[in-house]
Amino acid sequence: MKLLCKIADSFIYVVSRMGVTGATGKLSANLPELLSRVHNWSGNVPAALGFGVSTREHFLTVQDLAEGCVIGSQIITVLGQAPAGQAAKHAEEYLSSVTGRKLERDAQGAIVRQVNVIDFVEKKEQAAISQPTAVVTDVDAPSGPGLADQLEALNGGNPSAQPQRFGEFGGQYVPESLMDCLAELERGFAEALNDPKFWEEYRSYYPYMGRPSSLHLANRLTEHVGGANIWLKREDLNHTGSHKINNALGQILLARRLGKTRIIAETGAGQHGVATATVCAKFGMECVVYMGAEDVRRQALNVFRMKLLGASVVAVDAGSRTLRDAVNEALRAWVVDLDTTHYIIGSAIGPHPYPTIVRTFQSVIGDETKQQMMEQIGKLPDAVVACVGGGSNAVGMFYPFSKDTSVKLLGVEAGGDGVDTDRHSATLSGGSKGVLHGVRTYVLQDEHGQISETHSISAGLDYPGVGPELSNWKDSDRAQFVAATDAQALAGFRALAQYEGIIPALESSHAIHGAMELAKTMKKGENIVLNLSGRGDKDVQSVADELPRLGPQIGWDLRF
Repeated sequence: MKLLCKIADSFIYVVSRMGVTGATGKLSANLPELLSRVHNWSGNVPAALGFGVSTREHFLTVQDLAEGCVIGSQIITVLGQAPAGQAAKHAEEYLSSVTGRKLERDAQGAIVRQVNVIDFVEKKEQAAISQPTAVVTDVDAPSGPGLADQLEALNGGNPSAQPQRFGEFGGQYVPESLMDCLAELERGFAEALNDPKFWEEYRSYYPYMGRPSSLHLANRLTEHVGGANIWLKREDLNHTGSHKINNALGQILLARRLGKTRIIAETGAGQHGVATATVCAKFGMECVVYMGAEDVRRQALNVFRMKLLGASVVAVDAGSRTLRDAVNEALRAWVVDLDTTHYIIGSAIGPHPYPTIVRTFQSVIGDETKQQMMEQIGKLPDAVVACVGGGSNAVGMFYPFSKDTSVKLLGVEAGGDGVDTDRHSATLSGGSKGVLHGVRTYVLQDEHGQISETHSISAGLDYPGVGPELSNWKDSDRAQFVAATDAQALAGFRALAQYEGIIPALESSHAIHGAMELAKTMKKGENIVLNLSGRGDKDVQSVADELPRLGPQIGWDLRF
């Protein structure tokens, strides 16, 4: 914001709040502080405040803070409600009631002058002159590339001027109004990270979570596939049925430290929503979960589970009606109630520090895997495999192995109908660099930079972005990423069910297929650990619905 204020030479338009546009019942309590910074950093360039202003009380508040006031949505509402032919009159009456001014007209109805306007302007000019004037100099501005350089870097192929989080990926591409909240979150997370008591409290809930999760050899699946041994890291046995509890529990403890009283979350397959609703019930906190309407339909069981746990579930019937749209609505809801609400992002996405927070709490998966493999076979695995949507279970498994170069990292994305079609969610396999939901990463976008519609049989992988750390591992060749189609995921689902007696989540089924194909290329005696991120109770109906279409492709027919 310093850079923007420095280059302003006429006026600065300041929004009073973030979120859905339109009139609102109240203005943000942070406005005086925000306007003070704007005036200080701009050298008292006039500021016009708007976005939510609609009443006389709002106007008087703005009068004491800024040189100008912008009213938009309420004027449109007044015009729309006015009788035919009286729109201008009603708008004038409304503005007179808000500003305390009226227009003086002559006998013919022509405007002569605006009564009280001069007095008001003179008052504001005098107030501005009486205040100390602060001038922003080169010393006050950050060193290095300027605003133009940053904008060019943002839209170019090598954004070296942007904050370096994970190579060129990451950052905070968010409105200024979110910066203080993210800074508060980053400070709170840093303090918790270095506080032994926080981690002692987190680990005290391991029995509740079902940790440590087990690790065992899938001997019949290994025999069926041939090649390397396939081991299963059983995150599906965790409380709530997936790895999502690791992050949800950690973040709610963090939210409590920050004094938040309300939790919101997004969910695709419903597993993160269930985990969040579970920990909110455990700690007695209000919970609202946003879920795409299409995902509500195909994950009806998890919707009922969330409501059973006391959460409110908001179906998002917009856009593609999937995870992307749920994230959009959760972000909009969050910025309206920053003071009381914490947004528990379920995947390794979003602006800094969220990718780091999620990775930290999910790294328990990889940490346990390293220890368990050393205990069982005395060495690290040759490869670890995980499915990739936003990337939470993959980054949790991969990060502890990221510096062990002898261990291959393989992520398996949702190939949908095929990466060569426009019906897939394989962001790293078929995407390009861009910005989505506050972070620079790989995204699925068209030639105009518009985010593409996605498709996957798996609701949890149906997302057009991916975590920035995974993007960095892709570009540095530390990890490899492949895609499994819907039919191939069903083949993985079937194999684990029929050879190991385990019904996996459709998300995990993509990784099962990837692990099976990888094992065929490796020697007997080598070892692969597959992160079985969730169980498939929630997906049985979806599989039954899809079998008539996809079953013939893999020779699977369950009809009576």
